[in-house]
Amino acid sequence: MKNDRDIKPRRMVAIVGRPNVGKSTLFNRLIGRRQSIVHPERGVTRDRLIGQATWGDQAFAVMDTGGVINIDRGTLEDSIEAGVRRQVDAGIRESAVVLVVVDVTTGLVPLDEEVIQLVRGCGRPVMIVANKADTAEWERQAVEFERFGYPVMAVSAQHGLGMDIVLDRVVPLLPKEDPVTVAGEIRVAVVGRPNVGKSSYINRLLHSDRVLVSPVPGTTRDSVEIPFVLGTGENARRYRLMDTAGLRHQTKVDSAVERFSQYRAEHSIESADVVMLVLDAEQGPTAQDKKIASIIQEHRKGCVLLVNKWDLIKTGRREYEEALHRALPFMTYCPVVFVSAKTGEHVRQSLDTMDQVAIQINRKLTTSSINQTLEHAVNKVSPPSVSGRRLKLFYGTQTGQAPIRIQIFVNNRRLVQPAYREYLVKAFRAAFHLEGAPVILVFKSRREDES
Repeated sequence: MKNDRDIKPRRMVAIVGRPNVGKSTLFNRLIGRRQSIVHPERGVTRDRLIGQATWGDQAFAVMDTGGVINIDRGTLEDSIEAGVRRQVDAGIRESAVVLVVVDVTTGLVPLDEEVIQLVRGCGRPVMIVANKADTAEWERQAVEFERFGYPVMAVSAQHGLGMDIVLDRVVPLLPKEDPVTVAGEIRVAVVGRPNVGKSSYINRLLHSDRVLVSPVPGTTRDSVEIPFVLGTGENARRYRLMDTAGLRHQTKVDSAVERFSQYRAEHSIESADVVMLVLDAEQGPTAQDKKIASIIQEHRKGCVLLVNKWDLIKTGRREYEEALHRALPFMTYCPVVFVSAKTGEHVRQSLDTMDQVAIQINRKLTTSSINQTLEHAVNKVSPPSVSGRRLKLFYGTQTGQAPIRIQIFVNNRRLVQPAYREYLVKAFRAAFHLEGAPVILVFKSRREDES
């Protein structure tokens, strides 16, 4: 992929360490919110998570990596554990400062030494964060880790103790921040059932091993945020891709970790500007796909339907798209892109489609064009009558973006029937080419005659 589509270098602090030493707790403490899953189960954080942090007037990024596990590289090269190690290696290379987290309550263990060996020679400043030092006694135990020759800071991430010391020492080591010249960031959530190819699609899109990919369903547990820039100079647009945990049927969510992952995935949809719903071309739309689509519609998000694994299908696109619209009739306004994350087919096109939907949801429509469209729609299909009273539409005006919201003044809003509302939505979408953009119509009585 061309350089202008690559992730731009940023000020980054990498958090590394063996499993369950409190890396995610430290990450959440530094960014000031619960983005990373915190749970005593070993290996909960599998992907690299990136969050934004500030200290004084300084802004920087923090990366939470998967726990380093002692593995046999020769026999487990394609395992999740091997993927985690590759993620940590890549995370260290991308960051300006590396924080190695250890647990003072367990003391130094062989795996801590393996982590230290992993960061030696990385060419970055390295500091050891001795976590879980909740008392003065535990704080004194941190001296054990000074043998490695790196600065040691005793903290309690859970209780917020020592965070000021960490930040005071880390921030001055970060490179100077480049001036930001591009517009506001557009958040894009990549969602779908487990194992439909969300992470593979993102990896192909960004041409990097940024997100851990495995044939095991449920590999991505956290919502992984990936910033990148599309275009250059004045035309540059900033995006943040969110690779979410696969949304499962509620009865199949069988652990506290998975329940919180479900919450994070749904929260990603809620906080996104555009949602890319990934479907499995071989399986076709399932009941769970429909559930996810309904969540997207409920939150009124711009949406692109990505039919992945298209290289395995012999059916024509038009025939497949018609069947898709029959299965998801409430998503017919969404553009459909047939892709193959494996071969790269139409992945570039999906990025362009995503970009167009992002533009459409932020359109500003003139009042005159809105009312011309309204007049044309009324002349084509007259408003229905209810109990002998006919709905009259006076004028409309745009009151919001992302989603597009149009307020229409009528004689009596109670006379608006669902079918006519949907007809007007389609009329506006067709007139302004709002493909992929939800349109909300709000009817308001111009005078009080609703009794």
